[in-house]
Amino acid sequence: MHLVLGGALLMPYWLLSSVVLGAVYPGGEPLRRVALQFVAFGTALPLAALTALLPVVRVLEGTAARMLCAGAAGELSTGPARSWAARRRTAAWYVLHLFLGGVVSGMSLAVPPAAVTLLLPLGALDHAPAWWREHQWFGGPALGLALLLLLLVTNAGAGALLARSAPALLGPTPDERLAAAEHRAAVLAQRNRLARELHDSVGHALSAVGLQAAAAARVLAADPAFAAEALRAIERTAREAVAELDTVLGLLREEEPAGPAPAGPTLAVLDDLLRQLERTGVKVRASLPPGLPGLPPAVSREAYRIVQEGLTNVLRHAGAAPAVLRIGLRPDRLELELTNPLAAGRPPRPGGGRGLRGIGERAAALRGGCESGPTPDGGHWRLAVRLPLGAETATDPDQDPGQDTGTAPSRSRTAGIPTTGSPTAGAAP
Repeated sequence: MHLVLGGALLMPYWLLSSVVLGAVYPGGEPLRRVALQFVAFGTALPLAALTALLPVVRVLEGTAARMLCAGAAGELSTGPARSWAARRRTAAWYVLHLFLGGVVSGMSLAVPPAAVTLLLPLGALDHAPAWWREHQWFGGPALGLALLLLLLVTNAGAGALLARSAPALLGPTPDERLAAAEHRAAVLAQRNRLARELHDSVGHALSAVGLQAAAAARVLAADPAFAAEALRAIERTAREAVAELDTVLGLLREEEPAGPAPAGPTLAVLDDLLRQLERTGVKVRASLPPGLPGLPPAVSREAYRIVQEGLTNVLRHAGAAPAVLRIGLRPDRLELELTNPLAAGRPPRPGGGRGLRGIGERAAALRGGCESGPTPDGGHWRLAVRLPLGAETATDPDQDPGQDTGTAPSRSRTAGIPTTGSPTAGAAP
């Protein structure tokens, strides 16, 4: 059916060529007219190649090949030809399809009647020439069967040739494959960034809410004022987490990578994060150098998320253990170090393991590095991160659509108190 379709598509070009050639060479002997038909068949193919340069031909031929060309299992393009390389390939495929389709269609019309004639019994051709009746029993049946076999072999061979040629001529060009791979890589990078944002911000908020709710429940009867403050903190944290979640989900619904997202929290508001953590019972002794508000925005945002993840890890794995945060500002780099005591006998928390990986990805995006693990004495967990200043990033967080979404998960009004933590970095898993 696919080959016959090629023959049908060839007909308009062949008829046009036949009319033109008939006007140029009118009349003539029968053999000459037959020869002109073959010439018309040849001149029809360049006309077909010209029309195949239209971008939509690639869509139509690709659809037909996927549905009808048995064995064309390779990757075929679904969109129009947007480059000249793709148009040339489509034209080559179109000419091949019409040429083979014309040959098979013509043979399908001519060979069966001829084979039937050759296979007829001698008595059925009483008026046939004498030489035919003399040699029919010897050469007629064999020739008829040979013609039928030739038709089958030609049909199978033409179909196999089209099936093998379809991926090469109708498949994506190298430039299209490269563009598709780049788009796929961009989508995956965006998803990874959005996953980190959800883990670091919303995960931090949920961890803090859980601890604040547990603390409020324990002192509800003995200290109603503290319980009321904890509930208000839970309300603020939950509201901010929902807003940030809506922002990230909105980006996930975009089919194409979105533009730069709203700027997220930086180290300039780190005091709010520390106050939020203090309401959960985690005491953080912080050593913060001057000049943090003047850091490059990309570095400052990533550093904030790294600290947030480290403090969330303290919440999840070490509970109310005190933590020590040191931030060092060097001429060429920013150094972060977070340590906390290992909680002996504390049951492991399910679902961990992504926070440290996210910290490593954030540091790598800025061409930095990170180390984490127990200290040599085995009594503390240490997270150390180095972020270069002024260096070009491998993946610029400023262009990250999912990087800094919404506002900080929890911003308190008083400085110096720890708040809700998010990601996974400074605590023992």
